[in-house]
Amino acid sequence: MPQANLDHRYLARLRDHYARHGTLPSYAGIGQLVGFKAKNAAVKLASRLTVAGYLRAAPGGKLAPTARFFELPLFDSPVQAGLTASVSGQDAGELVTIDSYLIESPSKTVLLRVKGDSMQDAGVLDGDLAVVERSQSASAGEFVIAVVDGDFTLKELGYDGEQPILIPHNDRYPRIRPERDLEIFGVVRGIVRKVGKGWTGVRRTTFGGSK
Repeated sequence: MPQANLDHRYLARLRDHYARHGTLPSYAGIGQLVGFKAKNAAVKLASRLTVAGYLRAAPGGKLAPTARFFELPLFDSPVQAGLTASVSGQDAGELVTIDSYLIESPSKTVLLRVKGDSMQDAGVLDGDLAVVERSQSASAGEFVIAVVDGDFTLKELGYDGEQPILIPHNDRYPRIRPERDLEIFGVVRGIVRKVGKGWTGVRRTTFGGSK
């Protein structure tokens, strides 16, 4: 009976190792990490993962991850609380990386830390990371980083007639009508939040507007 291919499990261990240490282990380290006994088994595994596009050769005989190394399984079906299911990448219909999902133009993209609660009703919370694509123009309904009278702020862009206004998503804050000038710094393409124990959750954020 042929032996089952466990490369996806070995790849998962390599990903966890890279997340903790920021580097891939040596061939000997790979063998120890995945539990190989044969000395050349790690070399063969690395070769298979290289052919599959997860690893590449680096200077000095070392291994380095490719963009595909960071792909995560994307599940279209809802996740039910209390349901135990396999989350192997082999079960997903699509594999994506967070960078490729959120960032279309890396050279124009920056991360900004959200400060304050003026957008909390849209699911944008204090401490979140905003993925911002630099642009001097935006459409009504888009979330933008704007410079208003010299101050940076994250708000929804709107218009009162021809006058641009910035709309908060918290009833405790008024709409901002620039006294002198309004400059668009960039358009918010996504919000990143790391959650942990005690997280209460917010409703899903939707970014409006059209381009």
